Amino acid sequence: MTVLANVPANVPATVPATMRAMTVEATGGDFVLKKLPVPAPQAGQVLVRIVASGVNPLDTKIRAGQAAHAQQPLPAGLGLDLAGVVVAVGTGVSTFRPGDEVYGAAGGVGGLQGTLAEYAAVDARLVALKPQNLTMREAAALPLVAITAWEGLVDRANVAQGDKVLVHGGAGGVGHIAVQLARARGAQVFTTVAQEQFAIAERFGAVPIDYRSSTIEDYVARHTGGAGFDVVFDTVGGATLDASFSAARHYGGHVLSILGWGSHKLAPLSFRSATYSGVFTLYPMISGQGREHHGDILREAAKLVEAGRLMPLLDSQRFDLGSALAAHQRVESGVAHGKVVVDIAAG
Repeated sequence: MTVLANVPANVPATVPATMRAMTVEATGGDFVLKKLPVPAPQAGQVLVRIVASGVNPLDTKIRAGQAAHAQQPLPAGLGLDLAGVVVAVGTGVSTFRPGDEVYGAAGGVGGLQGTLAEYAAVDARLVALKPQNLTMREAAALPLVAITAWEGLVDRANVAQGDKVLVHGGAGGVGHIAVQLARARGAQVFTTVAQEQFAIAERFGAVPIDYRSSTIEDYVARHTGGAGFDVVFDTVGGATLDASFSAARHYGGHVLSILGWGSHKLAPLSFRSATYSGVFTLYPMISGQGREHHGDILREAAKLVEAGRLMPLLDSQRFDLGSALAAHQRVESGVAHGKVVVDIAAG
């Protein structure tokens, strides 16, 4: 094995000098497999041997240059989510030690190294101990979607026992986690999905609503007696967000969106005396502010996972680092049934 020369004191001599990593050289380009130096963890960082990297729709949009809010200066590595093993810690890190299995949304945006690589030095505040009952693949599927769902349902809406919650797109990446999180907090959950996705919605405890055949008026009347939902969580954006404003409960309903980037008329929401919150999960990663909260959320999510109340849905297709582009294409095609994960190394 080739090892680092002049190894820093905080990096074991068994760590290789170089690693394989996927980079993108230009907007919309294919991945290029490169051999790069293994980074040494700086103050506040942990060096993680990455076992699996989750692929989110946002990853594909970053590669395509279609995410102005989530730019990654190219050439660069991509990949937001990871699960792996800590192999070294930087100065000032006392919460982790070599050998810890961790997961987190820790790279691939704002100049942070992507997780489609064999190693990454990441901010220790952005990761948490992996749920013990999950495989590395399962854990890599969770971070971004779990943090996003938590920031909406817990931080913004404070979903509580007895609330009626409507999740738009409850079979999607964020959606299926939002359904489970709302259920774990004691809410009655409904979700708009395609009819062929009813089984997924029901599996996670939601009442499915066929968005193709049901109007807003229909399902608000059927499930709330016309009063509206206490919380509406939009994971689709566009016209679906507009529809959400008409589905919120009068006098106190709350609408959340993870895709509120367009122009929308707030009159239906205002006439209901309801409120709106946007969720921008990437802000701590891009700005450096509030990163501790991401780690806190992942620790709480791990408790729910270990209690059997939260579980990611994985797509059956397997990909390795060399087929990362095919993994992106599967996400882009919309044919994946669950989260797509790239295997980086043996667990």
